[in-house]
This record gives sequence, structure tokens and C-alpha cells, in this order.
Amino acid sequence: MDRFMEAAIGEAKTGLAEGGIPIGSVLVRDGRIIGRGHNRRVQEGDPIKHAEIDCLMQAGRVKDFRSTVLYSTLMPCYLCAGAVVQFGIPKVIVGEARTFSGAGDFMGEHKVEVIVLDLPECSEMMARFVRENPDLWNEDIGIVS
Repeated sequence: MDRFMEAAIGEAKTGLAEGGIPIGSVLVRDGRIIGRGHNRRVQEGDPIKHAEIDCLMQAGRVKDFRSTVLYSTLMPCYLCAGAVVQFGIPKVIVGEARTFSGAGDFMGEHKVEVIVLDLPECSEMMARFVRENPDLWNEDIGIVS
């Protein structure tokens, strides 16, 4: 596993330790992390604060996203995939897409290269979280119970 996915996993673990949903993300340019974030919906009471959105916000104003790569521990949802497409991020590397298939096809249709690593560490972390917190997970992905 590369150091950037390890950093995204670290962000996911930080979110979990804060009582949130364990999804992490980093934005990379020229071999260095320029933004990092994790899902903060619970911690900040903000329905938009998904990991990828938090990561992009932490990166700040990036004049040109065409030379960046976004790493995420879980397949981005349509909200986050929309940001990827909007900003022209050409490549997204995903830890796992078993727990949530998200918007991989949408990004692909918009010429974003999506690579799913199918990492056991990511899928096991999410499976455990979903099993222990089904209502919170359903809220995060927009399912009303």
C-alpha cells in the first residue's frame, strides 16, 4: 500500500476516534499531500462535510486540479464525485467500494480515472462501523429508516 492511501486511512481512523464515520481522504500533487480530511458530519453537524469535501476545503484554493490525485478510503458518493468532476481532478484512488458502490461510474463517464484497490483494511473498518452503527451509516448515505 502506498503512503498516500495510508494517510487517507489515518484520516479515517481519526474520524472514527472523534465519534464520526471512518472515511478519510487526501489530495496529492507532485508527490506530496496538499490537502487531507475525514468525514466530519457527526462532529460538526454538517451534512456536506464528507471526507473528500473536507479534504478539498483543507487544500484551499488550488488554481489547477488537473495535476492532482484524490485518494479516498471509500468510493465517493455523488456529492463528492461532483466536486471531483467540477474541479477536473483526473484520478481518484479508492480503498474499497464493497460497502458503498458510490459514483464510480459517474466519474468514469466524465473521464475521471477511478482505481479501486479493494483493501481489506478499508472494507473491514467500514463493515465493522456499519454493523455497529447502522442508523448513522444510513443517515450518511441518505437512507431514511
